[in-house]
Amino acid sequence: MSHLESTTESGTHAPLFFTRHKALLEQAVHAIGQRGHWSAYTEIPSTRVYGETANDDGKAAYEAQLGKPFALQQAATIGLTGQETSPYGIKLGISYPKADLNQLIPAIKTASRAWRQAGPEVWAGVSLEILHRLNQRSFEIAYAVMHTTGQSFIMSFQAGSPHAQDRGLEAIAYAWQQMRAIPARTQWQKPQGKNPPLDMIKHYHIVPRGIGLVIGCCTFPTWNSYPGLFASLATGNAVIVKPHPGAILPLAITVAIAREVLEEAGFDANIVTLAAHEQSDNTALELATRPEISLIDFTGSSQNGNWLERNARQAHVFTEKAGVNQIIIDSTDDFKGMVRNIAFSLSLYSGQMCTTPQNIYIPKDGITTPEGQISFDQVAAALGQAIAKLTADPAKAVEVLGAIQNPGVLARIEMARQLGTSGNGEIVLDSTTLTHPLFPDACIRTPLLLKIRDSKAACLREEFFGPVSFCIATENTGDSIALAEKIVTEQGALTLSVYSCDNAVIAATEQAACDAGVALSINLTGGVFVNQSAAFSDFHGTGANPAANAALSDAAFVVNRFRVVQTRVHAPLIPQAQAAETMTPPSKPPVNGSI
Repeated sequence: MSHLESTTESGTHAPLFFTRHKALLEQAVHAIGQRGHWSAYTEIPSTRVYGETANDDGKAAYEAQLGKPFALQQAATIGLTGQETSPYGIKLGISYPKADLNQLIPAIKTASRAWRQAGPEVWAGVSLEILHRLNQRSFEIAYAVMHTTGQSFIMSFQAGSPHAQDRGLEAIAYAWQQMRAIPARTQWQKPQGKNPPLDMIKHYHIVPRGIGLVIGCCTFPTWNSYPGLFASLATGNAVIVKPHPGAILPLAITVAIAREVLEEAGFDANIVTLAAHEQSDNTALELATRPEISLIDFTGSSQNGNWLERNARQAHVFTEKAGVNQIIIDSTDDFKGMVRNIAFSLSLYSGQMCTTPQNIYIPKDGITTPEGQISFDQVAAALGQAIAKLTADPAKAVEVLGAIQNPGVLARIEMARQLGTSGNGEIVLDSTTLTHPLFPDACIRTPLLLKIRDSKAACLREEFFGPVSFCIATENTGDSIALAEKIVTEQGALTLSVYSCDNAVIAATEQAACDAGVALSINLTGGVFVNQSAAFSDFHGTGANPAANAALSDAAFVVNRFRVVQTRVHAPLIPQAQAAETMTPPSKPPVNGSI
């Protein structure tokens, strides 16, 4: 009897979940093969999709959690922790269960036994049901993301809920595709001339690696965590979710929903657990180096990511770290469109995105446009004017800028400002403070733009995470391309952009991007921006430069989360057609995925 049959008899919902979402999974698998536009979850907070009262209900659910312990019962709880403060000036006052790791790990290992045996259909079905319920609570999660990260509400809704859910589904689709490619059982026959063939029955068992650890970031807690969470869960691994201390709530809600679904499916909820902790403790490092941790998904600084790669030797580590994103400007046939596009990219969420451009290379003699030659100083000035126009009305600007997530960003703004007053640079547009019309205590800053005339300046090789960008004078476009490739190779980057009317320049930049291993955008002047990434089409990161050792998502992101263990036995000496019927059925479903 297979596990699926046994869970059906025991009355759990595990088989139902897979059946319910099978069509969606088929669509997702098709989408990752086509790479065209497709989304499973609506990105517009429409009442027609989510319900007339969805926004009010979600906001009320978020507000009901403020100032009290978060409702999460899990093993090994020894107290409470949590000191989140909204970048919009509100103290959340939520406390979360704090776990004793020496008790939590054994509880997870006990919970994992039945989960590991359940098989790909159960793993996928439960994972898809979790995503379905996350989508139903998209507004609640959006408010949680907004008030922990500082994103505007519309960005919090889109990036924190449907876009993050799409990324989770994308990871499940890759996991399913890779596991489905492995048959559960086959008959192997090798001809032996006049002698009877060698005849064997072989079984292939999908074996999860162990316990996964997801280390969340403070700016995109769901978007960056869902790929690793669902890639590990959909391949049969238990998962510990360790949020950033400044953005616990969105992932706490996620864990609570996952545990609810797991229990309904007949499993121990400790397959997914929360490891909340104080800002100053070493929970992440202690967890990451425990021998029981087999998988780690990390988003954060290069310093911490590099440490994990060097020291968490017992685990397979997937990292997205820091980098220096760049724009090369050679020429353009739409100067105003180019300037507007870049200005928005620099301003979106106050530059607190791992994909935001920082270095903008412009030939010292200027660029060619339909309006004639435009000097280096004029290009920089136009970018400054476009940013100033975009942020002139505070009521509108805050919907683009959001709020500053942590004091470190403010420190980097001040550090960059000093470059503009020390002789190494010149301030084109200074960063200013804006007042939010609804949240007067919100921490809001406009972008800082500087000119740097020395392309060898050390600051160009350092990431100034936040609303800081440099216009850099280069000898020529060839110099710009060479410099961009060198910085990607040495420092890493997630995005590169080029503006040119010259096909030879575009070809040279594309070759440099391939050599350095960074995604390239060409002549963006409309409604697509270099710092935005679409699930099922865009690969986020390449794993080919120091900014990340993995891509979200591709086959490589999932295949190391499981192993294949085979068993083989001589086939019975009976007619081949009857062999499969008379063999003892395997302990897993008859196929490693059936669609």
